[in-house]
Amino acid sequence: MRPNQTAAVPPSKSRKPAQRYSNLATRTAQSVLGLMTMLLVSAAAALGAPAERPRETVLKLVVQIQRADYEGNRVALQSLYADLEPFNADEKLASRVRYWRGFALWRRAINGFNDSAGPKDIERDLTQAIVEFKESAAKDPAFVDATVGTISCLGSLMYLARGHADRVQELLAQSIPLVKEVRGSHPDNPRFVWVLGPILWNTPADRGGGQDKAIESYRKGLESARKLKGAVTDPLEPSWGEPELLMSLAWSTLNRATPDVNAADQYAHSALALVPYWHYVRDILLPQIQTAKAAVKP
Repeated sequence: MRPNQTAAVPPSKSRKPAQRYSNLATRTAQSVLGLMTMLLVSAAAALGAPAERPRETVLKLVVQIQRADYEGNRVALQSLYADLEPFNADEKLASRVRYWRGFALWRRAINGFNDSAGPKDIERDLTQAIVEFKESAAKDPAFVDATVGTISCLGSLMYLARGHADRVQELLAQSIPLVKEVRGSHPDNPRFVWVLGPILWNTPADRGGGQDKAIESYRKGLESARKLKGAVTDPLEPSWGEPELLMSLAWSTLNRATPDVNAADQYAHSALALVPYWHYVRDILLPQIQTAKAAVKP
């Protein structure tokens, strides 16, 4: 009998399946380890990445406020006013945050005049805007634009109070010293010139006002705005004014005692060239100008 001999399998062949499994397990472990490492790194990066800084968030809201103003979106202006509230406590931003909150309500009121909103609604907006502007000025007394906003809101409140002499006098007593203050310190501020325009328009000529005086002032303000273009590099600082002055020149040359409809048309189109989505100029003022032009054609 032959001895019980198990045919020997060559060593290289007997270890091959085990080696394959070993290599597969190694590769799998490496893949899992790599995936876990990626996940850990991503999680660490996410945890370590700073959230959007308050200033960046405020800047985005300011851009939205200005667009909502031109679009006549009063609902958005109310919402954006509220969206800025959490930043009131940031001492580095507080003055400008309060300014832009006031701006949102101020422009909500102005758009309310254009869209026939209720007087009480407009009055509430103007009153709260003044609160915001005063807070802004208190936190930065050198910030003249907050005072400019207050002057305009007081003027609009006077318009709402027409027929109530005592109330008008009360508001006028608040406005006069502010106008004198800004006239003395920043007479060429384009936004002050724009706000001053309606005051000049409604002041008799023998008291230093009148239609011609208002139009002349708007033109000087426009020149100043164009000279200052690009001078403001911080987007939290107000730099608006040129489109508003063009709009007011369009309205004034249309509504003066001797209208100049061609000049009004040119000013309105210049304003729209800067802000093509301006609801008031595009949908209200320009049609009025076109109607007036059609009426004077022979």
